[in-house]
Amino acid sequence: MTSKQRIIRVLATATAGVLGLALTPASPASAAGPATECPRVLRCDWVPAAYQQTGDPADKETYGNYDLSDRPHTNKIKYIVLHDTEETFDTTLKIFQDPKRAASAHYVVRSSDGHVTQMVKTKDVAWQAGNWYINSDSIGIEQEGYATEGGTWFTPSMYRSTAALVRYLAAKYDIPLDRQHILGHDNVPPTTAGGTAAMHWDPGPYWDWNRFMALLGAPTEPTGRPGGQLVTVNPVFKENLQSFRDCEKNIDLPAQPSSAVPLYTQPSTTAPLFADPGLHPPGQSGTTCASDWGSKISATQQAVVAERTPGWTAIWWYGQEAWFQTPAHTRVTTPTAGYVVRPKPGLTDVPVYGTAYPAATDYPADFTAPRVSAPLGYTIKAGQSYPGGGQAPAGYFYAPTIDSSYPYDHTYFPGSTRYVTVQIGHRVAFVKASDVDIVRTR
Repeated sequence: MTSKQRIIRVLATATAGVLGLALTPASPASAAGPATECPRVLRCDWVPAAYQQTGDPADKETYGNYDLSDRPHTNKIKYIVLHDTEETFDTTLKIFQDPKRAASAHYVVRSSDGHVTQMVKTKDVAWQAGNWYINSDSIGIEQEGYATEGGTWFTPSMYRSTAALVRYLAAKYDIPLDRQHILGHDNVPPTTAGGTAAMHWDPGPYWDWNRFMALLGAPTEPTGRPGGQLVTVNPVFKENLQSFRDCEKNIDLPAQPSSAVPLYTQPSTTAPLFADPGLHPPGQSGTTCASDWGSKISATQQAVVAERTPGWTAIWWYGQEAWFQTPAHTRVTTPTAGYVVRPKPGLTDVPVYGTAYPAATDYPADFTAPRVSAPLGYTIKAGQSYPGGGQAPAGYFYAPTIDSSYPYDHTYFPGSTRYVTVQIGHRVAFVKASDVDIVRTR
């Protein structure tokens, strides 16, 4: 679960005015409503998250815990983000009902029986992902549990309910059932390079992504040629026993089934673990912390092979090579046909972004709060390729107050720049389409 700060919510949006595109104000609809948006089999209930003033009534920027909007009429819903709560189910509902907590999700799923409570309408923007661009274009689902205790909290009932809910929402909003659109919170990029370390890592290495994607009707199956360029990480969950550390509590966790596969800097288990350069300073190695997302790749994530040697495979990962074990006669990866992105000829480094905001020139001349994308601390270098290529339209949803009192308040600005999604490492990100070629692999 996230404890979002008000500053995170203010980040976002994209534009049109100069281009003659229509600016779309969100409908000031009621914050309450008894009807749930769920498949009938789930029998969801409705417990509204807080939407009220939290400070001086004259200060319309102090409120919680989400923003009214009118999606998909204002902008398309493109992602579904899965979280774990790090609290009990009942406490989570109370937190989202407390406007001073500045956090919410559209749905909360109970561990014991898979019961689903809806707390924010899908047309509205929940404060859940820690990235305002993703918030503006996504639906958030909190699942009761603790990431380092995932095996005990992530129950069959929870998997079934969450999968039924995701199938329903994906069909309703035409969201592809793949891992560039069905995200864990640990797959959401930061908005800036400086925000990387503050990003969350739930639902963590013990969420069974293979099981979940199979329940969605999108299991990992071989679609590419053996030895091909693109692979999907696909270990057998029950056989993939991994030992991680709860570095917050400073305790070693028992070896247990995991979706995660450790990544090394060289093809040896004695080599240092790979370090996300946005998370660790230069020269520091990755760690066995469950929270250290850069040192591991997860089942159902795709990667482009950079090199192979007996028993090991190297992939492009955060602009560098990362190695993981692929013993003979053991299922670790599955050959995959799909699209990859690579720098256009003549470009040596392509900047990577955590948002797909409009360019400054896209906003109306009298708009005083434009948001533009800033490069993250990663680049795609000449000779490298990464999974991706899906469209990520530029856009910014501006919603600074509770009552639409500011000029352009609660307005979505579409942008002119074309971005595409890229799986740069454990987290997805965005690159400008003008910087890359999109190539089909087989």
